[in-house]
Amino acid sequence: LLMLSALPARVLAGETLSSSGYSMCLNDPDIQVERLNVTYNRHSRLITFDVAGKSTTELKVTVDLVVTAYGQEVYTRSFNPCDINDINMPQICPVPATSFASKGQEIIPEKYASQIPSIAFSIPDLDGLVQLKLVNTEGVVIACVQSAITNGNTFIMPVVSYAAAGVAAGAFAISAAGSIAAGGHPGVGSTTSPSFGETIGWFQGLATSGMLSVAYPKVYQSFTTNFAFSTGLVPWAGLQTTIDSFRQATGGNLTAASYEYLTKNATLVFPDKSHNETLNTRSLFRRDTVVSVNGTDYGNGTFSNTTAPPTKSEHFVHGIEAYVEQLSIPKANTFMTVLLVWACVVGVIIVAILLGKLVLELIALSRPLPPSMESWRKRYWWRMAKALTNLVLLLYGMWTLYCIYQFTNGDSWAAKALAGITLALFTGVLLGFTYKIYSKAREYKRLEGDSKGLFEKKEVWIRYSLFYESYKRSYWWIFVPVILYMFARGCVIAGLNGNGLYQVSAQLFVEGLMLVFLLWTRPFERKSTRWINITIQVVRFLSVGCVLVFVEELNISQTTKTITGVILIVVQCVLTGILAILIAVNAIIGCIKENPHRRQRKLAEKQALERDLEDLEPGSHPRRASLSMD
Repeated sequence: LLMLSALPARVLAGETLSSSGYSMCLNDPDIQVERLNVTYNRHSRLITFDVAGKSTTELKVTVDLVVTAYGQEVYTRSFNPCDINDINMPQICPVPATSFASKGQEIIPEKYASQIPSIAFSIPDLDGLVQLKLVNTEGVVIACVQSAITNGNTFIMPVVSYAAAGVAAGAFAISAAGSIAAGGHPGVGSTTSPSFGETIGWFQGLATSGMLSVAYPKVYQSFTTNFAFSTGLVPWAGLQTTIDSFRQATGGNLTAASYEYLTKNATLVFPDKSHNETLNTRSLFRRDTVVSVNGTDYGNGTFSNTTAPPTKSEHFVHGIEAYVEQLSIPKANTFMTVLLVWACVVGVIIVAILLGKLVLELIALSRPLPPSMESWRKRYWWRMAKALTNLVLLLYGMWTLYCIYQFTNGDSWAAKALAGITLALFTGVLLGFTYKIYSKAREYKRLEGDSKGLFEKKEVWIRYSLFYESYKRSYWWIFVPVILYMFARGCVIAGLNGNGLYQVSAQLFVEGLMLVFLLWTRPFERKSTRWINITIQVVRFLSVGCVLVFVEELNISQTTKTITGVILIVVQCVLTGILAILIAVNAIIGCIKENPHRRQRKLAEKQALERDLEDLEPGSHPRRASLSMD
């Protein structure tokens, strides 16, 4: 609790605790609850409640109340609702053999209100659960209802997403400036580290760490959704309703998988043991109450015209479904959401490049352009193709994930067809570039003895360098294992969705294999790039290792899970902050320090010039000597 309260979240002092729906915790109970909405105000000690249900028989009961927080039982109490000296609840004294409803306001005595810790009103993503059992005179539990408790504070905060997007935008601006400064010169890398691709890749790792089918603590589940934008998931009501219409017209079922159902009729229930709903346990203190039996109201009527919103139905979620539906994106809409967002980004890129081309053409009419700008003007079509290819490379792992998820969870034949076509297209683009690069490398190795032509031939560099420009010359091929790594990670997360233990174990293997590979090869040309990428991979590996704590089969305590979730948040926030600082620092270094590829090219040119000069010196070679004598 102390660790959670110290986090830099938007946790100004709260005022209320409230239920977030409810669920029955007993199969085939004699008493059914049909509506439950409860809110408790901290300062007035006032509970506002609206409860409805039905009973098959008239029963005398006792009430058992259990309150848990972070998996620990913090309060228990048993009482007789007919005892006027204890907690008098005439609504269920006895439980009527009919439909009944109760709504009103109650004041909690100070001796009970003081037992609620202040931190419960401010801690983000409070992990609390209240359970109410009705026990008959024979000691048999005849009804059980439970509810999650919320205080309105959460780590799902737009400010975190905006800050992360700002960091990514800064990395993009620096990468773009580096590309312009390089001017297409062979051997001159256009990126400093952390690059835009590395930054987005880090945010994608944060997002996917919240997509696994495990029992996350609420605080970590909420935190990871702040980085959903990096994977193409953008909450947009108009877009979701459009996709719903498209799905309905192409074989989709909107009954329990639509934006309207998700936002108006469903309460998400997560597999973390502290989900579900009911704060009505504190509506036990009677003051102003109205009870309705078969539509007839009984009571003093002072609260009779207050109506709470209807309770939403339970919607059990896990894994990718839980992640996307927190963002109000139905699971069946996931792929189409990413596809349409990607199409919007493609449109922006095309328009921006065409505008840049137009501006350069207008400038060229009045005065000559610098060589780098002239090269950009003449090759704008290839710049456009390169930008789109870079976008494919950036999203390939996530695209694989969403396409596989669409195949297994989508209900629209058209969306499945689009997923198959786009995945095949993206894979084909990357395979095509891989084939061309390998062909060029073999050609140069056959003619020149090595593959340095990939870094020294201008046309080849301009066309293909985006795949290998940050690597050492001897490790130009590393981009292939990187693409395979992204593909494997997407397949593991989506293909094993619903099987938490296997899913986490397989991803841990993939991340560990990539970490060993990077430590063994250390393929990056710049030392800063080398250690930044290794550090990112180390944190990814350790993060997935920590997620093992959340696997339900291991039966780790809820307290341990919450502490682990907080530690993950702190570590990942710290690394994100370091990356943001390094983006600025390495941008300055990149402007001052000479690019290693360019330095090697200049050194090779200098050595070639020196050899030519030596060849011209008299007496250095019989042929040269004869030339000098002539």
